[in-house]
Amino acid sequence: MNGRSWKVVLVASLVLNVFLLGAIVGGAYQWFAAHGANAPVLAQQRALRFAAQTLSAERQQAFIDGLKNARREGRQFARDGRDGRREVLRLLAAPQLDRAALDAALARTRAADSSLREQMEGSVADFAATLSPEERVRFAESLKLRGQWREPAAGNAQNQASRAKPASGETSGD
Repeated sequence: MNGRSWKVVLVASLVLNVFLLGAIVGGAYQWFAAHGANAPVLAQQRALRFAAQTLSAERQQAFIDGLKNARREGRQFARDGRDGRREVLRLLAAPQLDRAALDAALARTRAADSSLREQMEGSVADFAATLSPEERVRFAESLKLRGQWREPAAGNAQNQASRAKPASGETSGD
């Protein structure tokens, strides 16, 4: 090999090493970004479907199936509620406010939402009736963190309490 071929081999080796180093750094970034993204997702699992996570896999599946059935059966109520909210917005945007029609649309929307909620809560109650007392305790504790029975976090409860104080009629002297 002459001096020129050594230079070509050296440059090719350098380019290959830079490419490999970039691939390793990029792969490491992707790895850590993907694993770092999973931690917040686990912390944000507050939907009702995650309430059975403390139970066995069979119980979890039964709960999810019950929720799916309740949603399927309540699809018309959800549609009616959505249509009712659109009607309320349409009536509010009208040039002339028709209070009677607005009140009727609000009542229809409220009834649809209430019926849907009743169906979902009934599904949760039916599922809870199948649990042992120990499982029901774990399920109730899990419901405190998820779904419409979720209790506010301690920090949020203090913030809400501090916001409510000025609204109680007291005014500051500023």
